[in-house]
Amino acid sequence: MLMPDFLSTFPPQTWGMIALAFFVAGVVKGVVGQGLPSVVLALLTVVIGLKPAMALLVVPTFLTNVWQALQGKSLLMILKRTWGLLLAACAGVWIGVGVLAAADARIMSAFMGLVLASYGALGLARPQLPKPPPRHEIWLGPAVGVVNGVLAGMTGSLALPGVPYMQALGFDKNTLVQGMGILFTVASVSMAIAMADQKLLTLELAGASTAGVVPALIGMWAGQQIRHRLSEEMFKRVMFIALIAIGCFIASRAL
Repeated sequence: MLMPDFLSTFPPQTWGMIALAFFVAGVVKGVVGQGLPSVVLALLTVVIGLKPAMALLVVPTFLTNVWQALQGKSLLMILKRTWGLLLAACAGVWIGVGVLAAADARIMSAFMGLVLASYGALGLARPQLPKPPPRHEIWLGPAVGVVNGVLAGMTGSLALPGVPYMQALGFDKNTLVQGMGILFTVASVSMAIAMADQKLLTLELAGASTAGVVPALIGMWAGQQIRHRLSEEMFKRVMFIALIAIGCFIASRAL
């Protein structure tokens, strides 16, 4: 039966850690509009390993990002500007998941830790990237998308370099948040299909992933309440510093 197998996937104390990780990640996403996969992986990789942690991301990431993608009025404009990025990201995800399935788990965990730390450092630095000329978007978008997809498939981190590219396109804050939701939704669907194809997403892990939806949504609600009472800049700074520290810890522990 599905239910006993689903419940026995992890011991009770691990279920507590999983619920806490998705709640904390939901809070982060509720405040800043991103970071759910990075926070979950940062907290769970050291507990259950990178590959199972990535499998647990599938359902909560998809549902929370669909909600985010549908918030706003710029859906068609974003798709028109980034369709090449999105299609290339889908292809890149398959490449990345293939590498993940074949590679040594310790090496992939170390690489993921370095990606997390780099993501945190980039978030703190906030470099101002030059706006690409419109004539270059036809090739630059797909190039960024492939890299974004490969990194997502290998490490579960969905943001790099797609989000900085969208910032460089000149999207305003609300459009950027909606654009991130679209990119993350597309990447998470591709990841689910590719991981199932590589036998990294089993029926039991899919059930466990579904269980992460509730704490993630509760966390998002709490994060939205916090957003109105706390400086978003300060929250981002703390989150990025934490990602640097956790990423370095995961990388050093794996190596």
